[in-house]
Amino acid sequence: MDSRPDSDYEPPLPALGRHLRRKATGGRQRGNRAAHLRLRQLEIIAVIALQAGLAAALAGWLARDLLGNPNPVFAPTAAVGTIVAAIGQRTRRTLELLLGVALGLLIGDGLIFLLGSGPWQTGVIVTLAVGAALGLVGHAGTVVSQVGGTAVLIATLSSSERNLEIPRVVDAVTGSIVGLVVVALLLPLNPIRIVNRAAAPVLHILTTQLRETGRALRDQDPDRAGRALAALRSMSPDMERLEDAISGAEEVVTIAPARWRRRRDFEYYARGIEHLRHLINDCRGVARRVAISLQYREPLPDCLPDAVDALADSVWYLHRHPGSERTQGLTRRRALDAAEAVGRARRAGVGAYGDAIATQVRIAASDLIRVTGYPADEAGWLVGDAARRGESNGQAEEDRDR
Repeated sequence: MDSRPDSDYEPPLPALGRHLRRKATGGRQRGNRAAHLRLRQLEIIAVIALQAGLAAALAGWLARDLLGNPNPVFAPTAAVGTIVAAIGQRTRRTLELLLGVALGLLIGDGLIFLLGSGPWQTGVIVTLAVGAALGLVGHAGTVVSQVGGTAVLIATLSSSERNLEIPRVVDAVTGSIVGLVVVALLLPLNPIRIVNRAAAPVLHILTTQLRETGRALRDQDPDRAGRALAALRSMSPDMERLEDAISGAEEVVTIAPARWRRRRDFEYYARGIEHLRHLINDCRGVARRVAISLQYREPLPDCLPDAVDALADSVWYLHRHPGSERTQGLTRRRALDAAEAVGRARRAGVGAYGDAIATQVRIAASDLIRVTGYPADEAGWLVGDAARRGESNGQAEEDRDR
């Protein structure tokens, strides 16, 4: 007779019913994650849009009312260009914009002096200006676009308006400075939130696919392990976004005084990102070796799926509560549980492929501990000690069984 409480009892379901229930639950979870991700993206979009609007208004007001430019077009344009540049590239974008304006003025004025003004002269001036800019910087970008735009302005308006150079430079400088002031002082983004949002998809994929790899081991399903490996191999775009976020967070904690107090938190993430790259490769190695061992039907001890599940739990703690000391402790504990399970598996006996899985799990556990801030030698010692403890426990269990 079933002794479970009535509130916990679930009547047995046919296999199809269980499958449909799992699919429905998984669909709801994916929908909730997608909605949460959209909300987080909308929050960043709203902040950047507010930054752009505020910067455009301030730059236009400064250029018109304080600097006396009756048509302050370029100041708001420069301000918005600075704001909408990729996070982490705004300072460089500003310098490129100013350099492009200066080169465009220099080349445009020199060629007008030699060629005069007119439709064909405009074409020649822009061609030569853009060609010279490409020759200097080596690739298209802000510098080249500003050189071309400024050359067009000088070539087309020089016959009807004089002294365009100084207002153009003043507008570019004013707009760029206003854009940086808005980003740094008035509406700075939260650097840690930027990084957490970018890290969430990476950690979610790692957690999910490690769990899938553990299930593949338990169910002896090589196709499932292969799908997990394919998903892990497709993570490059997510990792690139995370690296861009680290760059953006570094920019914010550098130029925004209100965010200087988050420098220590940022440094923790910046150190962890390198180990996270290694961890991704480690997890791919685990899935690849699991898939191979299952294809060759090598007998594997039950401890190995436990080790992979412990790795998944360890990454899950990083995903759910990034940065907290308690989370770091839980992450380390489950990583060491994975190493201990590997020790038990080796004591139980593994073949060549099983030994390769065990080695890869130990490497991943070490990198996970390093993500939480431990140096390489200490992380390696902790993992090795846990593995030896697992072997000793396995020996003790064998002795009791005798």
